[in-house]
Amino acid sequence: MRAIRVREFGGPEVLKLEETPDPVPASGEVVVRVKAAGVNPYDTYMRAGSYGDRNPKLPYTPGSDAAGLIEALSPGVENVALGARVFTTGTISGAYAELALCKASQVHPLPEQVTFSQGAAVFVPYATAYRALFQLACAKPAETILIHGASGGVGTAALQWARAAGLNIIGTAGSEKGLELVRAEGADHVFDHRSEQYQDKILAVTAGRGVDLILELVAHINLGKDLKLLARRGRVVVIGSRGDVQITPRDLMARQAWVIGMVLWDTPEEELIAIHAALQAGLRNRTLQPIIAKEIALADAAEAHRLVMEPGRLGKTVLVP
Repeated sequence: MRAIRVREFGGPEVLKLEETPDPVPASGEVVVRVKAAGVNPYDTYMRAGSYGDRNPKLPYTPGSDAAGLIEALSPGVENVALGARVFTTGTISGAYAELALCKASQVHPLPEQVTFSQGAAVFVPYATAYRALFQLACAKPAETILIHGASGGVGTAALQWARAAGLNIIGTAGSEKGLELVRAEGADHVFDHRSEQYQDKILAVTAGRGVDLILELVAHINLGKDLKLLARRGRVVVIGSRGDVQITPRDLMARQAWVIGMVLWDTPEEELIAIHAALQAGLRNRTLQPIIAKEIALADAAEAHRLVMEPGRLGKTVLVP
């Protein structure tokens, strides 16, 4: 089979397409014929060797999110059948490949109305958004949420979850197409975060009260400003950051607010079970409809890694073997 291999940490150019042996499932494992593989920002951090103690052992094949058909399975696997449409919530061998070896527990039914590309865009963005919104921030109907970068993969996922849960949604984006997408996805108010006055506009639409919850994907830029936008007992969930930031603690103190960070990989098993159930329900009732910005050939994985880190990106980028 063909697979992307990383033999040294570095820039996108270290992603190389190679011929590798087909995986063979051991006990409790399955092989998925990959029809699409999701590209996530954390994939680029691992490729660069900047993911700390979570850096993979070299050489490796990137990717955790994929969708496809069950190609092979070991005796005793009963939760899935040969030929079944599935999406993955992790892999053993990596998703950037024609075939992916997975634990049986890492594959989940993909409803017929969901495309393979959409299936490859489910787990990391939608599980991240769900955990941030409901398990960490305990979002409630009628609360007001600010989603920074609401046009990206995690941003659109959060917007769809929040819309279904009855929150009042404020979304930001950094391009005209991004603003149009956020508006089309149901945000009540949409602002361009390139504007110097966008924080004033957010406070204005909340009548000066501020927002109850902020999902922050670029904390190194926004966190200090976020704290000034919070309502009393407001919450900020930090999902992404690429550097340090200066804050004014009194902004937290005056509001009795709090900031919490999250990493999806540290989610307790019982809370992962809840996330998987919510994902299945949302896909089946079409509350969740991943937005695919680009489908890129597997051989061009380096280009996909460049695109996924560009500001103003829309939806998800996926690789197609």
